[in-house]
Amino acid sequence: MVDLAALLADLAAESEHLDAIVAALPPDEWDRPTPAPGWTVAHQIAHLAWTDHVAQLAATDEAAFYASFTATPDLARLVDDGAESFLAPPAELLARWRDGRATLAAALAATPSGAKLPWYGTRMSPASMATARLMETWAHGEDVAEALGVRRAPAARLRHVAHLGFRTLGHGFAAHGRPVPAEPVRVELVAPDGETWAFGPADAPDRVTGPALDFCLLVTQRRHRADLALVATGPIADEWLDVAQAFAGPPGAKRAAAGAAG
Repeated sequence: MVDLAALLADLAAESEHLDAIVAALPPDEWDRPTPAPGWTVAHQIAHLAWTDHVAQLAATDEAAFYASFTATPDLARLVDDGAESFLAPPAELLARWRDGRATLAAALAATPSGAKLPWYGTRMSPASMATARLMETWAHGEDVAEALGVRRAPAARLRHVAHLGFRTLGHGFAAHGRPVPAEPVRVELVAPDGETWAFGPADAPDRVTGPALDFCLLVTQRRHRADLALVATGPIADEWLDVAQAFAGPPGAKRAAAGAAG
């Protein structure tokens, strides 16, 4: 059984790590462009604050959660409009994000065992919601770090992102309009401490191997597979590396391979 308290502690640690990067930034650095087209550092933090807010609605007020997107005039712009709506001067935005993530953590901790919270196109347990928030915080933190030229050492809590990436194999295929494979895939990843994180049957003929960091960058669509040291064995594993996504919703605009434009 998943230890929700430990998971929420890892989510808090991931948030605090990103918080430490942006808290000391001068105001003009919040306007620095990030790899997400049209999004600044401020947009990235505003997105996290907005998503924490709607996740908190999902945990506490299902009707309000559904109302938060059914009333939107353009669902295709839901995420961008959400980030825009939470933009504020840096100090105010930082306080909003801190308050919101604390409120969400308390709401998830208080959610009854066995509850399934609504989300975009699915329902999930409090533990799955916390894992998804950790994944998003890490992924958008990568965008911020890249924009600022900050190198972040991967931590053990990255295992949550890797496991989510493995569990969403079928979602990646379905989101791209492809048949969901019936056969399993084995994933073996080299963790930050040199240990192996393994998911899936040991005897599965289709396999993905490589660094855990690279796998997480792939499933969050922060790098193109051509720029990562991941090895796919078997046709299902190979196709998966083209469609993998650990987040809900339609496929995003994937990163091009380095040097692809030139």
